Amino acid sequence: MYKSDFLIIGSGIAGLSLALRLEKLGTVYIVTKRSLSDSNTFEAQGGIACVCRKDDNFKEHINDTLTAGDGLCKKEVVEMVVKQASAGIRELGNWGVKFDKDVGLEGGHSKRRVLHSGDNTGREIEIAISKQVKKKILQGRIRIFEDSTAVNLIKKGNKCWGAYVLNRSKNSVETFLSKITVLATGGAGKVYLYTSNPDVATGDGLAMAYRIGCKVANLEFMQFHPTCLYHPEAKSFLISEALRGEGAVLIDSKGIRFMKRYHAKKELAPRDIVARAIDSELKKSGDDCVYIDISFKPAGFIKRRFPTIYKKCFSYGIDITKKPIPVVPAAHYMCGGVVTDIFGRTNICGLYAIGEVACTGLHGANRLASNSLLEALVFSHQASKKIFGEHKDISKCKFPKIESWKSGRATRSDEAIVISHNWDEIRRLMWNYVGIVRSNKRLKRAFVRIENLKREINQYYWDFIITQDLIELRNIATVSELIIRSAVCRKESRGLHYNIDYLKKVSNPKDTILCMN
Repeated sequence: MYKSDFLIIGSGIAGLSLALRLEKLGTVYIVTKRSLSDSNTFEAQGGIACVCRKDDNFKEHINDTLTAGDGLCKKEVVEMVVKQASAGIRELGNWGVKFDKDVGLEGGHSKRRVLHSGDNTGREIEIAISKQVKKKILQGRIRIFEDSTAVNLIKKGNKCWGAYVLNRSKNSVETFLSKITVLATGGAGKVYLYTSNPDVATGDGLAMAYRIGCKVANLEFMQFHPTCLYHPEAKSFLISEALRGEGAVLIDSKGIRFMKRYHAKKELAPRDIVARAIDSELKKSGDDCVYIDISFKPAGFIKRRFPTIYKKCFSYGIDITKKPIPVVPAAHYMCGGVVTDIFGRTNICGLYAIGEVACTGLHGANRLASNSLLEALVFSHQASKKIFGEHKDISKCKFPKIESWKSGRATRSDEAIVISHNWDEIRRLMWNYVGIVRSNKRLKRAFVRIENLKREINQYYWDFIITQDLIELRNIATVSELIIRSAVCRKESRGLHYNIDYLKKVSNPKDTILCMN
């Protein structure tokens, strides 16, 4: 049994930046499913949005965010995040992050305001913050538990006291007690068959929070990135929106540019519109992919501005300085999540949620490009500010009596095929029935099938000793059901949710809120 003042589950920009802030107040334990740097942050190619040029201002960034959010953003949250961006960027600089001098333009933005480090901004941020965290580990203020997967949150009364965690190396479930628990677990892209997310993005934090009574909201709004590399050997490789910001165009298999038929901003339209346009083109043509072309730009510029994308594509025989890149849409970012206030607090005492796992009101029905790293950074600051204000004497707080994990009569399974089959079925079900374009008939079919799958998975969960694969399967089943239920509740097409049976928007849109209790 481990005891700490703070338990942070997840090791992306949200979790690690919060750990650096909280270590001044008490002991911080970080639980992460794989290595310290294995997170959605590490995979973020684009950048971080911040008003930083004389021709830009807060009002325009706020308006761009509200426009993308399509009527469901909380304006006070948007204003706070946009105005705190500069302070967050300075903080990243203090931690060793170096941004390029030129500022990028991405879809939905009216001005150039996306700061980046080449085409691997997330990786540079993750590496820099990880170095700072490792220094604190040596000082004994922070402790990291890698290859450890949270199973369930621990709740007593209406307060969260930590989590039960699977230690993969020991193949045992350990008890982590904490006075404050923070979910920084990222998103749930692996719910879908095609995704830009790493394998760790299985919605664990969302599912665990829902199971103990947290409110979750707006899960119907899954952002599909329009351009993931389409290649039989490529896995989850994103072709950054920054290419389109630098003038790249989308073309079909005949070389014809098609975005002008869908939006006045063409390739720089919001992501949901671009993704639906590609989906429509593929359905009409029967082709497997469309193409993004930047080959008309100078080769030196392409290699300098997009070194990671150039090298990755070249490894698959695609020279992007000479020919277009085959792409398809893929599940990318969950705009809904665990409902929090402006400080990251959930409706369960002692439990915070920050980063992609949270629904703060910033993104509404559709996230504006490069606002996600910014949100994680700002809400990390907000959470620490509230914790410092309310828990200055946290070391004096006493733990209640909590029982250790009990396996009961569970036995080891000899039928791993059940897990792999259900995993594949759920992801295909979500892609085919609850994807970019939805209908009442598809959603009804999806709901019936996910209910049957959930019953089978839950029975399996109680009968057999748990493994990471089983934990993740259980969680993607829970998140899939929540996405389907949320999509059924929304009787309109808005932002990322597009239902051919409800093409019009309602006049007074509301958040879709679900809660187990």
